[in-house]
Amino acid sequence: MNWLNKLERKIGKFYIRNLMLIIIFGNILVYGFTLLSGNLDLINKIYLDPNKVMQGEIWRLITFIFVPETGSIISFIFAIYFNYLAGTGLEEEWGEFKFNLYYLVGMITTIIVSIATGKIATGSYINLSLFLAFAMIYPNFQVLLFFIIPIKVKYLAIFNWIVIGLNFIGYLSLFSIGGMLLTLVPVLNFFIFFGKEILTGTKSNATNFKRQQKFKSQVKEIEIFHRCEVCGITEKDNPNMEFRYCSKCTGKKCYCMEHIRAHGHS
Repeated sequence: MNWLNKLERKIGKFYIRNLMLIIIFGNILVYGFTLLSGNLDLINKIYLDPNKVMQGEIWRLITFIFVPETGSIISFIFAIYFNYLAGTGLEEEWGEFKFNLYYLVGMITTIIVSIATGKIATGSYINLSLFLAFAMIYPNFQVLLFFIIPIKVKYLAIFNWIVIGLNFIGYLSLFSIGGMLLTLVPVLNFFIFFGKEILTGTKSNATNFKRQQKFKSQVKEIEIFHRCEVCGITEKDNPNMEFRYCSKCTGKKCYCMEHIRAHGHS
């Protein structure tokens, strides 16, 4: 992302600190008020309605990002969990300026498509693009689906890509141009930032969020001599980690201290 680095050098001091936490807090407030009041009056006043915007309700151009995922409390908690995970992970990887820019591009894309097609929109399209970006950078990061089932985010991303494709086909069969364009909002945002990497076959070296935090805390480059056969950790990931070779495994196989006694011999 060379263009992003150049842009950051020029205007990198302009960003909203803790943007993802602000958005999540706003979602929680709106959902809580809606739950307590028992009606959707507040949501009806803040989602992105292009007709209302043209009538002067310009606050909708911003407030639509605070519209929560409607439904049960459980589904809302899942949505908040994944949004927080994706948002904070991207902030950690990119820094707050680049994350702000990614979210802003998603907002602008949503607004343009909504106004051009007359379709109502919320921040769900942007949140989906956040998750797709997170899965691109941390494909092997493991989450607990329904807080029970361990699954890598790359598989959830594949599922989301399939859903996007099916929704697009569904709108195409109905000849709904507006529906098709809104479906492509997260895709457009994603490809603006990752299109070059996908075309050139490059990708981020990050393997999971915790390891990326450790990597960023290091101030000097470390030559890699050891790599754990189980988790793949190296001296570069954690300079304090010790490594041992297993005498029972075939060949010269190295393991970190966490897996030297907890691995299958081969």
